[in-house]
Amino acid sequence: MGNTRDEFWRHLIAGESGVAPITAFDASEFTTRIAAEVKDFSPDELIGKKEARRLDRFSQFAFVAAREAIEDAKLPEDQEFKDRVGAVIGTGIGGIQTFWLESIKAANNGSWVKTSPFFIPMLMANAAPAQISMAYGFRGPVFAAASACASANDAIVSAYNAVAYGDCDAMITGGTESCVAPLSIGGFCTMKAMSTRNDDPTKASRPFDLERDGFVLGEGAGILVFEEYEAAKARGAKIYAEVMGYGQSADAYNIVAPDPEGNGVILALERALKSAKLSPDQVQYINAHGTSTPLGDMAESQAIQKIFGQDTKVAVSSTKSMHGHALGAAGGIEGVATVLSVVNDIMPPTINFEVPDPECTLDYVPNVARRAPVNVALSNSFGFGGHNSVIVFGKVTA
Repeated sequence: MGNTRDEFWRHLIAGESGVAPITAFDASEFTTRIAAEVKDFSPDELIGKKEARRLDRFSQFAFVAAREAIEDAKLPEDQEFKDRVGAVIGTGIGGIQTFWLESIKAANNGSWVKTSPFFIPMLMANAAPAQISMAYGFRGPVFAAASACASANDAIVSAYNAVAYGDCDAMITGGTESCVAPLSIGGFCTMKAMSTRNDDPTKASRPFDLERDGFVLGEGAGILVFEEYEAAKARGAKIYAEVMGYGQSADAYNIVAPDPEGNGVILALERALKSAKLSPDQVQYINAHGTSTPLGDMAESQAIQKIFGQDTKVAVSSTKSMHGHALGAAGGIEGVATVLSVVNDIMPPTINFEVPDPECTLDYVPNVARRAPVNVALSNSFGFGGHNSVIVFGKVTA
């Protein structure tokens, strides 16, 4: 779907799918053999050969995305400022690529003694924000958020609060994930959670469509820079949008299945609107979690309808129909998409919406992007364990 912000946005509003047969390994024995992989990504060229070898792929993604965001923000270079900049990055699983490769090496060697000394530093979930901190000299709070597919949104909430409460002048935040590996694909296959539409990969991710049969795994990173508004304005920073508030909750229901009544999602939506001091009719667009799973899409749709009303005109779309479900990175990637929707007044489509589901009755921006005012937008992320996290983005008018 693109390795820069502009390329990603161009493909997104064109309604193009990034799903294809898996190329990272031989997936012929798996029930699901498709994914939305990051292509044309050369870590040696982008990061440097020596440095790249010491980073798992999930950290490589975060590092490159963060660099683009930091350069775009033109943050001050003095160390006094950097002492008050932190990084909170979400990841659901962390360095599973490294875990898999080192496990294979140990099995082949018949011993653990040749395990790489970089194994643990590459594996750990906090490696991504730590590498960003070290590269730029950021000395504020630096840590990872791990709440499955809500990880990035929960990281964003932590970053928001660090700035809002005056603990930091700026925060680097978002999510990153790289799980297109035999171990993770195998795990999701045995759970029967993913689409098996292997012969028609671009049609496999179809959120809210009656014929959906599971999610399509994606990978990548989406990173944002948060800064206190008046400070950013005073130094002439390019300001894309305002973070107006957030809502978090738990289903307290099941480790992998969503609450079919959507009670946790309803609470998160209610809390997000209350935090932002908004009524439902002030929201124009929702970037849905919309994973293309039978239960999840229905529960989310019905929760939105309960909060926004039976006759709501709010537009809802799932960009996962194009870039797949990037797990802990989802909220970061979709946060970027939601902010760009606010900036450009364009709602990305839900592609592959062909057969309406009678249990999903909202306006899903079917198949074609829509140009319409987007003054306020929500970004939904929900994860295994019953984690629910909703971020509210608004247009900057002053």
